[in-house]
Amino acid sequence: MSLEVYKYLADMLKSIDTIEAHLQDVSTLSEYKNSMVIIDAVERRLSIIGEALWKASKIDPELVISDKKRIISLRHIIVHDYDLINDAAIWLICKNRLPILKTEVEALLPSATND
Repeated sequence: MSLEVYKYLADMLKSIDTIEAHLQDVSTLSEYKNSMVIIDAVERRLSIIGEALWKASKIDPELVISDKKRIISLRHIIVHDYDLINDAAIWLICKNRLPILKTEVEALLPSATND
């Protein structure tokens, strides 16, 4: 794994950790929807994750991340088609899919030190 790909993966992990911190005291969709500050922060970090994954995938097309295309597409929606954002969908992504992505990214990061 190249140093560039490693950096993008590290950026993704940092954004996942940041989202987890933002949602630490938010236990329901209703609480999430009532905080524009948290919504903005989470969406920003999700867009960083999508951009970092897109750039890493350009360098290493064989990078194995489940839902890679969907993650990159979500970034496009957040940045360009913001009117299509669904708070409930974002909430479910954060609660159900981000832990999977975090596990995958953490598994890939140590391998960079072996190159």
